[in-house]
Amino acid sequence: MSSKTQSIVWIKKPLAVFAENAEVGVVIQGEKILELVPQGQSPKSQIDEVYDASDSVLLPGLINTHHHFYQTLTRAYPEALNKELFPWLKSLYKVWANIQPEMISVSTELALSELLLSGCTTASDHHYLFPSQLESAIDIQVEEAKKLGMRVVLTRGSMSLGEKDGGLPPQSVVQTKEQILSDSERLIKTHHDKSDGAMIQIALAPCSPFSVSTDLMIETAELAKQHDVRLHTHLAETIDEENFCLEKFGLRTVDYLESVGWLSDQTWLAHGIHFNKEEIQKLGQAGVGICHCPTSNMMLASGICHSLELEEAGSIIGLGVDGSASNDGSNMIAELRQAMYLQRLRYGASKITHQKAYHWATKGSAALLGRNDIGEIAVGKQADLALFKLDEMRFSGSHDALAALLLCGAQKADRVMVAGNWKVVDGCIVGQDSSELISRHSDAAKQLRQLSSI
Repeated sequence: MSSKTQSIVWIKKPLAVFAENAEVGVVIQGEKILELVPQGQSPKSQIDEVYDASDSVLLPGLINTHHHFYQTLTRAYPEALNKELFPWLKSLYKVWANIQPEMISVSTELALSELLLSGCTTASDHHYLFPSQLESAIDIQVEEAKKLGMRVVLTRGSMSLGEKDGGLPPQSVVQTKEQILSDSERLIKTHHDKSDGAMIQIALAPCSPFSVSTDLMIETAELAKQHDVRLHTHLAETIDEENFCLEKFGLRTVDYLESVGWLSDQTWLAHGIHFNKEEIQKLGQAGVGICHCPTSNMMLASGICHSLELEEAGSIIGLGVDGSASNDGSNMIAELRQAMYLQRLRYGASKITHQKAYHWATKGSAALLGRNDIGEIAVGKQADLALFKLDEMRFSGSHDALAALLLCGAQKADRVMVAGNWKVVDGCIVGQDSSELISRHSDAAKQLRQLSSI
């Protein structure tokens, strides 16, 4: 459909908006933002439809830059409770090895739905489990994202260093370097969209230094450069990981990253907690980005990201909910609150404002993914928007609407738009039977537990 025949929609007079010069609202045409309406003005465009946003806080669509959708199947898993990262992983690897294709399908649908309902319009997933029955896991995720109409950056994860070679994962979930690189290239050629407004993109993401070989890290970086896609991995999440790198490679984590050709502005890392001052400078100078995952870091007692020092050095900071088994939720607006509060413990309240948290989850996260078409309410950007109402008891008595969303603990968006289309209306995903989804997902989780106890 040409832009001349697309309806022009005015999201009128929001209660508050995280954008400049948009106090009277935002005008949408097709999939893009056509106009911002400043205080005291009216739209210049001929309006076809008006949405009254006078009781809603308007945000850019939130962007989640690190997740493991399949982990929604193992939330609050008894054998993994009250453990830190390495023992937690070892408890769950043997469970995850039994995941079936239909489980990937329903766990992806549920995780994306949960994110969407929390105001998230773009999500990156890090899927690194490819036992023999799951070789098409990313293709399955692509189809689920298309059904929901959410924007995704799906990372082709990998594990090649099993227990017999000194790695952490069991042999049943690792693949050979050749299998991994071949499938990585296939997925890029099949699904990666480089165009403005892309709905599906692929990045390459060896799981971590303790689960892949050095050769795989090097050759993955070369493949990513060849196809101009981004690189992602877990790094410096725990002291255990640092000790592993020192013992296995004779290098600290950042030196190891540099040795395999990953220190570039095409790379973003999950967690990035245990860096010294020299490493922070090195990362910043290279433009390496960091996805801060506050809830997961607290649940596994991993530590606190040095966000401000990293930003000052030149790194971009974004946010992620991380896997639902190390967070037990996929709620993006709730993650902003956690990020703000956890970072205040390190830097103080005056330096970590609610605006800072919003920035990390929008423009910061977009930059981590190499996207300049999303992440802010501005003319020409994609019409990805989240609207939240303040009509619950938790908000009663609040005075600054934008701050209240985080300080009073918002949990759910009222409306969400992706690429100019309403995907959430009145707090429900358009066309979805949520009870039926929960039932299918719950059954899949029970089946996985049964398979893992055989």
